[in-house]
Amino acid sequence: MPKRRVEPQPNFRLQLKHGVAMGPGKAELLEHIAELGSITRAGKAMAMSYRTAWQLVNTMNEHFIGPLVVSTKGGASGGGAQLTPLGEDVLRRYRTMEQRALKAIAKDIAHLESLIRT
Repeated sequence: MPKRRVEPQPNFRLQLKHGVAMGPGKAELLEHIAELGSITRAGKAMAMSYRTAWQLVNTMNEHFIGPLVVSTKGGASGGGAQLTPLGEDVLRRYRTMEQRALKAIAKDIAHLESLIRT
């Protein structure tokens, strides 16, 4: 049986200041919140507990100049969450930087791949 090809998967993580970072996990969480309208559903989509998802959202909200996510409590409408304009901006800029960084290292990745035994 032929071996399955594994694609290199660099991760872009930006340390903004001591203790404040933005990486693929937080970006994915923000994308799921934007898409699903719920921290609970976003966490489930990532196989993450609500508590962990909420802690990540809370951390991001505390470290930026304003909240990235706003939520409404449950009740008859069931509550929900959405990205603020600041959250949309942070997510968009992170994804843009990620794409630029990965494009910049694509040739080096290809070269390193060529050095791996098959």
